[in-house]
Amino acid sequence: MGNLIRGISENGGVVYYGIDSTEIVREAERIHKTSAVTSAALGRLLTGASMMGITLKNDKDSVTLRMNGGGPAGTILAVADGTGCVKGYVQNPVVEIPLRADGKLNVGGAVGKDGVLSVVRDLGLKEPYVGQIPLVSGEVAEDITAYYAVSEQIPTVCALGVLVNPDLSIACAGGYMIQLLPGALDSEIDQLESNVAKAPSITHMMRDGMTSKDIMEKVLAGFEPNVLDEYDVSYRCDCGQQRVEKAIISLGREELENIAREEGTIEVCCQFCDKKYQVDTRKLLKSL
Repeated sequence: MGNLIRGISENGGVVYYGIDSTEIVREAERIHKTSAVTSAALGRLLTGASMMGITLKNDKDSVTLRMNGGGPAGTILAVADGTGCVKGYVQNPVVEIPLRADGKLNVGGAVGKDGVLSVVRDLGLKEPYVGQIPLVSGEVAEDITAYYAVSEQIPTVCALGVLVNPDLSIACAGGYMIQLLPGALDSEIDQLESNVAKAPSITHMMRDGMTSKDIMEKVLAGFEPNVLDEYDVSYRCDCGQQRVEKAIISLGREELENIAREEGTIEVCCQFCDKKYQVDTRKLLKSL
């Protein structure tokens, strides 16, 4: 279970989202058996998606983040609901590439930057809202920051981090997102930029035992922030037998008849949680 907080500055001009997503990323690593760099890439996207999920108005709304930068990791996807719970997958879970020159995992190299970040918000309307920007770096946090600036015109600072142990287990993971509301003063912007520049990395602060509230107080020093809400968030897949059968039906009657004729019962594996379902396509046809 992860912990996510939403806070606001004393004057109401700055909103803060912060998350300890360690358990979320550990569950993703357990399910997908990711290598170090893909654990970091998927973990960052899951962490960012969870915070973006909390910005939705209704619990059943969802936001989907999809990245494909042409790198060896392939497509990386994360889906969060309005409670901040999230699921995701990476197309190629095992990628081995050299570390960056500074000794850190080369997430940008695994993701690539010759592609786009797509953000799909399903708000229960006839059509979802779709935003898309060219990738800036493939490092995820910079790309989410650019998405908010370009697609939603919201000045945003996003920091994400995943620390992977030598045995590929997840030491810690988390992030924060700071957004300026309309009317922010130049002095406030300068103060915020200074605070963020001076702050250690998110994983460094977490490794030192800092909580999401501690980190908020550090990066919003001088703003007198207060916690508005606190949420329990988790890696949660909502797949089920009925959902799987509906997906198969959506292929169309002709395709379903072909499957029933050639295979009868088929096995379907959920890409998000690896759970397997047996579907009797002949029986499914009779129910239509």
